[in-house]
Amino acid sequence: MPSFTPTRRTLLKTGTAAAAFATLGPAFLRQAAAQDADLAPYKSAQIDWQQVSGESITVAVIPASYFENLIALAPQFKALTGIDVRFEKIPPAQIRQKSVIDLTSKTGTYATHAADPMYYALYAANKWVEPLDTYLADKSLTDPAWFKFDDIIPAWRSANGIDGKLYGMPYDGEVTIQVYRKDLYDAKGLKPADTLEAYMSNAAALNTPNDRVWGAALRGVAGAGQNMYIYPSIFREFGGDWMKGGKLTVNGPEAEAALAWYVDIMKKYAPTAAANWNWPDIADAFSQGTVASYIDAHSSASVINNPEKSKVIGKVAYARWPKGPSGKRTTSIWNWGFPINSALPEKKRKATWLFIQWAASAETQARTAHKFAGPTKRSGVNRTSVWKDPDYIKLMNGFGENFVEATMSALQEDTDVDWRPRVPQWPAIGDTMATAIQSALSGQATIKAALDDAQRRIEPMMRG
Repeated sequence: MPSFTPTRRTLLKTGTAAAAFATLGPAFLRQAAAQDADLAPYKSAQIDWQQVSGESITVAVIPASYFENLIALAPQFKALTGIDVRFEKIPPAQIRQKSVIDLTSKTGTYATHAADPMYYALYAANKWVEPLDTYLADKSLTDPAWFKFDDIIPAWRSANGIDGKLYGMPYDGEVTIQVYRKDLYDAKGLKPADTLEAYMSNAAALNTPNDRVWGAALRGVAGAGQNMYIYPSIFREFGGDWMKGGKLTVNGPEAEAALAWYVDIMKKYAPTAAANWNWPDIADAFSQGTVASYIDAHSSASVINNPEKSKVIGKVAYARWPKGPSGKRTTSIWNWGFPINSALPEKKRKATWLFIQWAASAETQARTAHKFAGPTKRSGVNRTSVWKDPDYIKLMNGFGENFVEATMSALQEDTDVDWRPRVPQWPAIGDTMATAIQSALSGQATIKAALDDAQRRIEPMMRG
């Protein structure tokens, strides 16, 4: 089985790739040298990669392995374009806030940043970032036959668009899928759940707290990207409509039924602590054999297959989200994308686009994934063609049974671009809903009271 680790947060000690190479010593230098430095695949594009040589840009990313791999290849981008790239690594909890501050101040500190797709409505409404369609259509900047924009996974492209315009280029993404212990399911004669009702039933059958095995777990901790990363899928599967009658609506019968299912499975079949768990906590518990199943990002497979920590390697299988009462499966379609800061002067905007095009290209996606010489391999590549590459499939199937099929089926068949309300007020709405959900999960409020209170709090936000 391939060796997987979730992140290398300590690989790069400074913000610049050059400084990183200087501080990391001979071992990392040898690894970097082992990367394929052949620039011919890029030079086959019918554009002048050197057209803004000498420019410098700063890119904000989070400290995660899929960006560390990109940083390791940054010297290739410099050799190709003559553009200097400085990377600043900011934890996920802060990168959204720091990026918004930079965009509102129009200082242009970050030429681009790892952007949350739920923020594009806010960005577009304020014209803080550039529509990327202009750059895609400019043949002096983009060779469409080489870049093959349509090869980028459609669900993530849709998530990063507002009113038919693309504002962020997907770099790395995820979908939510069902993860389960195949050995425990087989021992009970169970199959992966096809419906939410069956998922509850499976959790009940496998829930044996006296043996320190709980039937299921979902994210419970409050946050726009935490419990409000899971609940919206349930809400949509119960037939919920965020914009009922053109008005943002978070309460009502569908919302109550969805939250009731969420509360039930967490109270009856999850560890008590799960009400405050984030995804790494769930993956860690699963990898230690104390949780029989969970539904979360497909990329969490790297944690549960870490040979240094996991006790369940070889016992894991995957399936799509169970269908809800509406008959729908609704996965997340989340990704880190790269926008272009509108405050930049023209040459820096061009330099930023060349960086984005390089990072999102099929060649770089492969070089930062299965062709990367280091130990960490990406499971969130943005290209359909890479997901069909036999070498990539072989690597990904090392995560467990049905991993590639479940992930690709989710991406191609179970996506809903409006699984969360894509409005400029999202940051405040997401936090408000997250607090309401956690209050119901913890028993501090009834389901109806929690949702009605959230509705009252959100209505003034939409009028503002």
